[in-house]
Amino acid sequence: MPVPLHQAKAELFKTLGHPVRIRVLELLCDGPMPVRDLLAAIEVEASNLSQQLAVLRRAGIVTARREGSTVMYELAGGDVSDLMRAARRILTQLLTGQRDLLTELQEADQI
Repeated sequence: MPVPLHQAKAELFKTLGHPVRIRVLELLCDGPMPVRDLLAAIEVEASNLSQQLAVLRRAGIVTARREGSTVMYELAGGDVSDLMRAARRILTQLLTGQRDLLTELQEADQI
């Protein structure tokens, strides 16, 4: 029996729902990176990064290829970059609205 679309979307967002995974995707939006550079940029234990990369690989969100002794990771498609940019725009709008509300509340306290 096929999985309903809403359930598949929920699984995708669940896969994305970890700060290390999000950071990996943000970094890979700029292009392929070796594991050592990801590790230096994210500053987590190597085992933790490895686990999170495995989750992203299994989901088909990133791909890995070996170049000699170096493993390079990259986004599986440009849509992931689009999603990361969309998330940034949504957060910017939400936070701008919250800042405006905070300003309004602070001005009301001064009256």
